[in-house]
Amino acid sequence: MRHSRTLTLSAAALSLLACAKQVPPSTAAAPPEPRSVQLLGATPERETARLEGKREDVEVDTREGERTPRVVATGETPQLLLDGAKASLCGDAACTQGFAVDNFLLLEVLDTKGKVSRRAAVGFADSVFIGNEQVDNVGRRAFSFEANEVDLTALLPESEPFRIRATALDYWGVGRVTNVFLRLEPGAGRSEDDLRGH
Repeated sequence: MRHSRTLTLSAAALSLLACAKQVPPSTAAAPPEPRSVQLLGATPERETARLEGKREDVEVDTREGERTPRVVATGETPQLLLDGAKASLCGDAACTQGFAVDNFLLLEVLDTKGKVSRRAAVGFADSVFIGNEQVDNVGRRAFSFEANEVDLTALLPESEPFRIRATALDYWGVGRVTNVFLRLEPGAGRSEDDLRGH
């Protein structure tokens, strides 16, 4: 009887140990999802002369039209963090459509104190100046762009919070802009060449 009781207790202990050794399924977090933030809402076409606001600190080197561009639309993102993501421009939140601007977007990267740290122009403009500083062009000289064509990753700080202020500007003919979204694609950020400055 004693032997039978020992066997029963041993079997019970073994079954408890077998249950304890089962490893739960992996609880690895899902990869981060892409994020889209609207920079500008669509603004219908208007004659340049009818656009009242001007960006007095900006000068466009042009033979036609006004050297001080007029404001078509403005927008600003909330505070963001790049954190290894690729940043590009699109015309919709899903990033399936391109966008258009006449004449160009002035993009200003702001730090946490609201100070401009970098600037870039996107669109149909040769030389854009703020004071004596020429603003870098990002992308080709055009009015329309495909989704993800304009890559802003190198313009943005890798590990510091930032905001982007976007201003659609026009200096000749008519001014307009479609919806413009900033798209952040996790894990698709800077390549090794970008990090080395090449």
